Amino acid sequence: MILFGDYHTHSEYSRNGHGKGTIFENASVAQQKGLKQIAITDHGFNHRLFGVKRRDIPDIKEDILNAKEVTGVDILLGMETNLISQNGDIDIKEEDYEFLDVLLMGFHKIVKMDKFNDTMKLSLANICTGAFAPSKELINRNTTAFLKALDKYPIDVITHLNYGCPTDTLAVARMAKQKGTFIELNGKHICFTDKELDIMAGEGVKFIVNSDAHRPDRVGECNRAMNLIFKLGIPLSQVVNIDKLPKFHQKRGQN
Repeated sequence: MILFGDYHTHSEYSRNGHGKGTIFENASVAQQKGLKQIAITDHGFNHRLFGVKRRDIPDIKEDILNAKEVTGVDILLGMETNLISQNGDIDIKEEDYEFLDVLLMGFHKIVKMDKFNDTMKLSLANICTGAFAPSKELINRNTTAFLKALDKYPIDVITHLNYGCPTDTLAVARMAKQKGTFIELNGKHICFTDKELDIMAGEGVKFIVNSDAHRPDRVGECNRAMNLIFKLGIPLSQVVNIDKLPKFHQKRGQN
């Protein structure tokens, strides 16, 4: 059971020290660990603290080309975009597809939402729920937002599903399967039960194992997810980056 690629890694372009290393450092660690491919997926534009700036995209592309040439690791340019509205909008424009190789999407708390009502109903409502059991209304609202996002955008990966934003996990997973989107088994945050994961696998959902590394030494560190795959006997044919490279919606996906 060999991890071929890690498609959720952050670099120093996730601002304010949130990402700790350079793209070259991420790629170097990937090379040392025998990974064939990684993606640099810094936080989306609307993250108030950590979001990448559009003006940085040319520098990111140049850093990727240099790191790829030196390390020999194939490096994709992606982004971990943010859900910014109850209507399923994310913080990306159509013209941004020009530079993207892979598109991730997840919920994050400190994000500029589309409208004030989205700030209240989506952002603050989830923050305030905290350790309390979420209401059925909140779960339904969150789920609807995820389903609409999956319907609107060519999302390749849903990151850390349910982290800070509880949903009807199975409903989101079923839509993801329909749209050819992978559900992430995150190296740090797995926020659904073994039973839910087993049911998703039984329905043929495709998964991707990622580190969510915020510093170079964590690239490729996915033991928690790998152990869960082994424990539950999830078919490796349904994990798109174990023993193979995945195919993404974007222009550089490989078979």
